[in-house]
Amino acid sequence: MTALLSLYHRAAAGLDASAGWILPTAARLVFAGVLLAYFWGSAMTKVGEGLFSPSIGAYSQIFPKVFEAAGYDPGQMGGFATLVVLAGTWAEFLLPALLVIGLMTRFAALGMVGFVIMQSLTDIYGHSAGPETVGAWFDRVSDALILDQRAFWMLLFLILIVRGAGPLSLDRLFGGARTRLAA
Repeated sequence: MTALLSLYHRAAAGLDASAGWILPTAARLVFAGVLLAYFWGSAMTKVGEGLFSPSIGAYSQIFPKVFEAAGYDPGQMGGFATLVVLAGTWAEFLLPALLVIGLMTRFAALGMVGFVIMQSLTDIYGHSAGPETVGAWFDRVSDALILDQRAFWMLLFLILIVRGAGPLSLDRLFGGARTRLAA
């Protein structure tokens, strides 16, 4: 039994030593494979004639009830709403790209946390998502789109906030160059 425990502890120590590069690298890979196309596809629905002119769909996705009250007329939304829609659209392109290439990763992951929180609140209150979509933790159903799935998204972002991008990243490349320049 002692030999088995000793083997277990050696294996665990090896995994602990590898966690610094395995966790962030895997988190970025999973994000790229599962969520990158989702966010970019969503962002594409918000682009009108260019990056500075949001589509009508952008207003209806981000401000659904206000846009409906404005008669679905973007001209009635005002400058602040347009700035919010543009910022949300740009964030949906830029933050995922930064995560995938591993540049300013902690900042980008923190931005994604804020983005997903706002996305979830908009889905729940703006689009009046029902209980089956919102879900509930600690129930036997594990596929609710908001509380269940987005909790896993947040776990990926938390790993990147705490651990950084890992060794295969522009953060590491530029960080190493900065260290060499300082020496």
